[in-house]
Amino acid sequence: MEDKHLNVVFVSSEAVPFAKTGGLADVSGTLPVALKKVSCKVTLFLPFYRQVLSGGFEIEPTGLEVSVPLGRRELRAEIMRASSNDLPVYLIKRDEFFDRSYLYGTPEGDYFDNLERFTLFSRAVVEAIKTRGFKPHIIHCNDWQTGLIPAYLKDVYRDDPFFTTTATVFTIHNIAYQGIFPPFLFELTGLNGRVFTPEGMEFWGNINLLKAGIVFSDIVTTVSSGYSKEIQTPEYGYGLDGVLRARRKDLHGVVNGVDYSEWDPEKDGLIRANYSEKDLTGKRLCKEDLLEEFDLRIDLEVPLIGIISRLADQKGMDILSEAMEELMSLDLAMVVLGTGDRRYQDLFEGLSRRWHGKLGVKITFDNRLAHKIEAGCDMILMPSRYEPCGLNQIYSLKYGTVPIVRATGGLDDTIEDYRDGHGTGFKFRDYTASALVAKVKEALSVYRDKRQWTALQRRGMKKDFSWENSARRYKDLYNLALEKRLHKS
Repeated sequence: MEDKHLNVVFVSSEAVPFAKTGGLADVSGTLPVALKKVSCKVTLFLPFYRQVLSGGFEIEPTGLEVSVPLGRRELRAEIMRASSNDLPVYLIKRDEFFDRSYLYGTPEGDYFDNLERFTLFSRAVVEAIKTRGFKPHIIHCNDWQTGLIPAYLKDVYRDDPFFTTTATVFTIHNIAYQGIFPPFLFELTGLNGRVFTPEGMEFWGNINLLKAGIVFSDIVTTVSSGYSKEIQTPEYGYGLDGVLRARRKDLHGVVNGVDYSEWDPEKDGLIRANYSEKDLTGKRLCKEDLLEEFDLRIDLEVPLIGIISRLADQKGMDILSEAMEELMSLDLAMVVLGTGDRRYQDLFEGLSRRWHGKLGVKITFDNRLAHKIEAGCDMILMPSRYEPCGLNQIYSLKYGTVPIVRATGGLDDTIEDYRDGHGTGFKFRDYTASALVAKVKEALSVYRDKRQWTALQRRGMKKDFSWENSARRYKDLYNLALEKRLHKS
């Protein structure tokens, strides 16, 4: 079925500019805008977090409330309205669940009531869709926080005529985060016990919300072709590889795009000087600015490596911490920006005191600093154990900041390894500190050849990872999901 004007409801637990912890927010804030450009009518649903409230956005009540059963309780949720890039945004407001300092948990761990929080969110979205009369062709759900929605449409709302022609698409952004909860909480979901089976959302005796999204959606996507293959293996499937292999005909990899209206050194308003592929002069000024920002005392000719990352094992912090002693013995400097596991936060803060003036660390999320790092560094390092897509390596290409990455998932898909004057970055395969250090040394040797290095930068800056191609691919998958749905009904 080819429908030129698809009505899409896009549901996410975070989206820029409203609330963000990671790449999910970037995708959820920019993909819906790109979908509008390919003739989709898109409405975005988010929780109404404290982060949204404190963000200075124009938010108005719709005057609508929905009633949500939560176990033996019946709760009310308000529907608020905002907009972003002419995109209508609806926010589910229930202060006891969302008026908190963090989105999913504190640095010490997840919130104890996350099942209640995202059960309410998911059910409230479905009820709000009906109340507002959206009549969507597609409900596009993202990650475990929205995994109950496809289950609701196949169970609680199975015979509801309002959703007869509605298909679901479910995107896995990171399979390691699955939303697993003990079985005695199943009553909270309001689902029939028939879905709590090994063929449904039961996972080794527990509730698994990510599995619910995978099993009950019409089409499943993930954020790169490489990752779609990796998660079907025991090494990267986190226990769900068999479920994904069973759905392999409905599983598709679509690489994330980036928003070049925000990430472009020619017009970036957050960096010291603008520059382009044709004139890289301003990048040197950006490096000077970054060195001042991190109080690094090195010569401008010394290569500067940046890390913008969640500080966690998944992002390669274990092999990076093992490699730091040797890296710091090399003729280079490094800046680190991010938050994450307490042990890595403490480790890198301690290392920055040891190598003060050579290693700069800021334990925070700061969009302004992220832009300055992309512009001011010579290289970006992403040694991930696995990486569904990754965005910083794509931003880095645009900024002439050469990526050094582990060849996994989207990193492998988007970066071409440097060989004899070809390629856009440096890739290592073995997940070891020694492989990481060897690849950094290789990059440093090329850096010393300014002619080769400048050519390498410019090749990367020419690459185009804008959202348009990805949005068209998603629209094709929406039509495929709708065909499947209508064929089944």
